[in-house]
Amino acid sequence: MNKQRILAIVGMAGAGKSEAAAFFVTKHIPVLRFGDETDIGLREAGKPLTETNERWYREKLRRDFGMAAYAIKIKPRIDAALQKHDLVVLDGLYSWEEYTYLLEQYPDLTLLCVYAPSSVRYARLQSRRVRSLTPSEARTRDIAELEHLHKGGPIALADYLVVNESTLPNLHRLLTNVLREMCL
Repeated sequence: MNKQRILAIVGMAGAGKSEAAAFFVTKHIPVLRFGDETDIGLREAGKPLTETNERWYREKLRRDFGMAAYAIKIKPRIDAALQKHDLVVLDGLYSWEEYTYLLEQYPDLTLLCVYAPSSVRYARLQSRRVRSLTPSEARTRDIAELEHLHKGGPIALADYLVVNESTLPNLHRLLTNVLREMCL
């Protein structure tokens, strides 16, 4: 078996993290979404998936486990995926605390930052069919994620940076280069 690796996708809203995750799925690489932990938790609590319930669960989880809550909750799924695969991709690592927790558990954790200028990100977020945001709302979200979710640290320490400001095929080419550089 080859060396097992974890590649965590980080970046601000609208940068293209979900598109990057979808690319890795097409390469038959398992992608674990941190947000799925909310869905799993609500299902276990017998509550429907609503914005109010999702917010309640996220806040409860962070109250109970601290800012590393999602990393703590997803760890069993990471371990299970690593039993079958040499590379696992994580979609949704946000906080510095999640990063440091996972780095303690998996010293070879690799960070991939998907970056786009705020003007590009805000235009993308405004044109989304689901969860669209005005540029003002997007900026407010950026600030909240940086100040309250401590999102900047993992972005600043990324091992790989992909600038996603043009086409989807170009993003795929850049991600292929990352896989090549990782010798995968």
